[in-house]
Amino acid sequence: MSVRTLARWIRGVTAASLLSTLLIPATATATAQPHPGATPTDHGLVFVDASTLPPSELRKLPTPVPLNHYRGENRPATKPQPLRSSLSAEEPDLRAECAKHEAAAKSKTGWVKSRFESCYKRHYDLVLRDKNNRDSPRGRLIFDVWVLGFAHDGKREVDFAASVENIQVAASEDEDAKQWRIGQHFSSSIDASSSDPNPQLTQPTSTKRDELLGVWDSRPTWTLVYGSPDLGAKYAQGNLQRVFAALDMTMTVNSPTVDPYVEVGAYQPAFRFDYAGPIAGKYKGTVFTDARVELLMSQKDPAANESALHIYDATKRPERTFPSFVGKSVPGEKEPLHRLVDTDKSEKQRANSIKECKKIWGDYSGTRLQCDEYPFASTHEGSLKGNNRFSVRLIEGTDNEAGGRMLNSMYTANRILEGDPFYVKITP
Repeated sequence: MSVRTLARWIRGVTAASLLSTLLIPATATATAQPHPGATPTDHGLVFVDASTLPPSELRKLPTPVPLNHYRGENRPATKPQPLRSSLSAEEPDLRAECAKHEAAAKSKTGWVKSRFESCYKRHYDLVLRDKNNRDSPRGRLIFDVWVLGFAHDGKREVDFAASVENIQVAASEDEDAKQWRIGQHFSSSIDASSSDPNPQLTQPTSTKRDELLGVWDSRPTWTLVYGSPDLGAKYAQGNLQRVFAALDMTMTVNSPTVDPYVEVGAYQPAFRFDYAGPIAGKYKGTVFTDARVELLMSQKDPAANESALHIYDATKRPERTFPSFVGKSVPGEKEPLHRLVDTDKSEKQRANSIKECKKIWGDYSGTRLQCDEYPFASTHEGSLKGNNRFSVRLIEGTDNEAGGRMLNSMYTANRILEGDPFYVKITP
């Protein structure tokens, strides 16, 4: 997916200030407590989730209408500005894909499409009620929250497009929904224990937006750009300049007559910056660390069908593989593999696997066969792991080499660094 159009669309957002803190995970809560820094109030009115109320109470309110129709207004609704000016069949809109993954998209981590694309989408339906007279609802507020995230392969930067859309309201005669406000508040943190020395994060000039409903309705989208400064190429000295960071979005709803509704930890995307050099493909970049990365291979692929069958047998039918023992299981399908970058250790694992092949099949030199090993020599789960949860098999040499190229392409396409997890999926 191209992010160039997104970069052109995000204007006027500059990076400023530095943050270097330990990552403290937040938990999602929705309460009627003031947002940090707000003046404590007790108006007796509070917003609660409509799903917690009986239908009989909801029927006491008028049917919610779009904000642009509220109290007789009839102005055109504002549509969110698209992230790209044009779409093609080969480049589907992340927003449209996100809507198809509703359950994942509304979770704390959102739907993580890949190491470079992520989205959050949640539908809010809140009812305003009197804490002392719960049978008399005073209003209803419905809206959608979106956050689309784009990490960059080739740049230490991640962009987020956040929005509040499709606002609908219902209010009793003594409530003015025009005075209701919605807030999006982003805070960031660094996992210093996992990062390389001196991790730093550059933040956008603005990390919060608290607006009247009418302002959101007319300008639903805003953007945040996070980055991390680099010191040039240091990977040869072992410094990959990895910075593990995360955001925490707090949602608020408020008005002059209502105790604030606060939901901390509504969305918590995690990402990593690095300057890892050639082992990552492009020398520097950013990824969403919650993405599930898979090496996909097919048994119908003539270039590597023997490699694919070997992996399939190892993970699905380990009793057909060598070394053979009762209760054998091989990781990669449900348990992740982890990349091993140290070439010396990889070569030792490869030599050990070849030794195992010769023990089973004898000397195969002078043939077109090669010893295929799984898990791969370039993983920490290889044949020297020490638990014998591996498999070796003689296969056509060109097939073995094609499988190796697929593995290396997966590493660089997804910025898989030392210790990064990935899975293997074999299709029939």
